[in-house]
Amino acid sequence: MNWSDIGDAMFGGLPDYAEILALVSNSVWAGAVLGLVGGLIGVFVMQRDMAFAVHGISELSFAGAAAALLVGVDVVTGSIVGSLIAAALIGVLGAKARDRNSIIGVLMPFGLGLGILFLSLYNGRSANRFSLLTGQIVSVQNAQLGWLIVICAFVLVALLLIWRPLTFDSLDPQSAAARGVPTVAVSLGFMLLLGLVVAVAVHIIGALLVMSLVVTPAAAAARITSGTIALPLLSAAFGLVSAVGGILLAVMGTLPVSPYITTLSFLVYLVCRIAGSRRGRVSRA
Repeated sequence: MNWSDIGDAMFGGLPDYAEILALVSNSVWAGAVLGLVGGLIGVFVMQRDMAFAVHGISELSFAGAAAALLVGVDVVTGSIVGSLIAAALIGVLGAKARDRNSIIGVLMPFGLGLGILFLSLYNGRSANRFSLLTGQIVSVQNAQLGWLIVICAFVLVALLLIWRPLTFDSLDPQSAAARGVPTVAVSLGFMLLLGLVVAVAVHIIGALLVMSLVVTPAAAAARITSGTIALPLLSAAFGLVSAVGGILLAVMGTLPVSPYITTLSFLVYLVCRIAGSRRGRVSRA
C-alpha cells in the first residue's frame, strides 16, 4: 500500500461527502446519544473505580449477542440479557473492590470464551460476527436507533433520579451508609443502568471499544475539573465529540469508524492530561 492508497482510504469519499452523510444520519444520531449518556454514566464509573467492570460487562454482553446471533433472535436483546446478568453478578457479589475485581476477572474470559464458541458455530455472514467485536454504527436502522434512544432515555432519567445518593455513595460509601443511604440498592441499580448502556454500546461500537465512550471521556474530564456540574457536562461533551466527530471523519473515506472514535477519544484525554498537568504546575509555582 502506498501513500495514494492511504489517501484514498481516508479521503476518497470527499466528493460525495454530503450524499454519504445523508445516508448515515441515523449513525450520527446514535453516536450523539451514546456519547452523551456514556459520558455521563462514565463519571460514576471513574468515581467508583469501575473501569475494569465496563470491560467485564462488555464481554458477557458480547456472549449474549453472539448467542442471539447463533439461534436467530434479536442481537440487541441478547446483548442486553448478557449485560444485565454480568452487571447483577458484579453488583451482588462484588460489594468490595477486591471481590469485584476477582468476579470481573472470572467473568471476562468466561464471556469471551462463550462468545467465541457461539461465533464459531454460526454459519452466517462473517460481517455479522466481526460487527459484534467492532460495532456496526454506520448501518444503524430506524428501529435500532429507536431502541437506542428509548434505552438511553430510560438510563438518563433513572440516573438523574438517583444522582445525589449515587454521588454520595461513590465519593464516601462509609458516610453514605451511616447516613441511611441504601448503598446496596443504589450500587445494584447503578450496575444495571451501566449494563444497559454497555449493551447498546456493544451493538453500536463493539465489545472491544466500549471503554472509549464510557471510560475515556470521564477520565479526560477528571484531569481538568472536579466540579460537581462541570465534570459530568464536560464528560458528556467529550463523549459527544468523540462519537460524532469519529463518524464525520470516517464518512470521508472507506476506513472503519471505530479507529476514528477511539483515536479522537484518546486525543481528547491526552490534551486534557497535558492541560491538567500544566495547570497543576502553575498552581504550585
